[in-house]
Amino acid sequence: MLIAITRQVSPAMEHCELTHLTRQPIDIQLAKRQHRAYEEALEAVGCQVQRMPAASDLPDSVFVEDAAVVFEELAIITRPGAVSRRPETASVADALRPYRPLSMIDAPGTMDGGDVLKIGKNVYVGLSSRSNAQAIEQMQTVLSPFGYKVHSIEVKGFLHLKSAVTQLAENLLLINPAWVDAHLFGNMQVVEVDASEPYGANALWIGEGVIYPASFPRTWQRIDKALEKYHCQLFGVDVSELQKAEGAVTCCSLILRSLR
Repeated sequence: MLIAITRQVSPAMEHCELTHLTRQPIDIQLAKRQHRAYEEALEAVGCQVQRMPAASDLPDSVFVEDAAVVFEELAIITRPGAVSRRPETASVADALRPYRPLSMIDAPGTMDGGDVLKIGKNVYVGLSSRSNAQAIEQMQTVLSPFGYKVHSIEVKGFLHLKSAVTQLAENLLLINPAWVDAHLFGNMQVVEVDASEPYGANALWIGEGVIYPASFPRTWQRIDKALEKYHCQLFGVDVSELQKAEGAVTCCSLILRSLR
């Protein structure tokens, strides 16, 4: 059984951390409706959604992906790069504890889950304003007994590694080539975002479905065509209010297979 852990939109989301975007007004009620539609898409691709309650004192807490990285063998609770986000991790750890043994990133390490792209036994981590070398070293130490290899990739000019590249299918990546070099990921096939949609490289692949923002129609067409041979269905979601908070579709859930 696939579990999707989500957290409801904080009423304080308009006070979110921003690094590369200009602050805009966020319609909280619309954000809540969009988030619910996102959860319905998770259910449509086969997930059982486990919802955490909204945290009124944690503006960015809907973006649960940044608080943990989940593997088959264990979950790593991160230490987010933004100090204001570090209180998010305790409740995420509580939500994951029934499903996985937990390991923690310790100071001076910092890491956001949005910087971590898992492809088989290779784990690519963005060396960014939110994730540092000390955390990457800790992750390698924790994961090496299970056969994983951790690779660091420099991130500049955008927030997280998964702002620039995500996985669409077993051997297929969605990538913004202006932000990251596809050759860093081996012999994967690649769909490039349309140049007019630089933020369109974030998609959420789950089984035979891909959840993708409706706001990138040109890249959508490229993805839809590429997925035909993978017999994978594309599910569109409107996440315009979440995008104002530098959010994306991978950010809003932690996907794991229940081993119980």
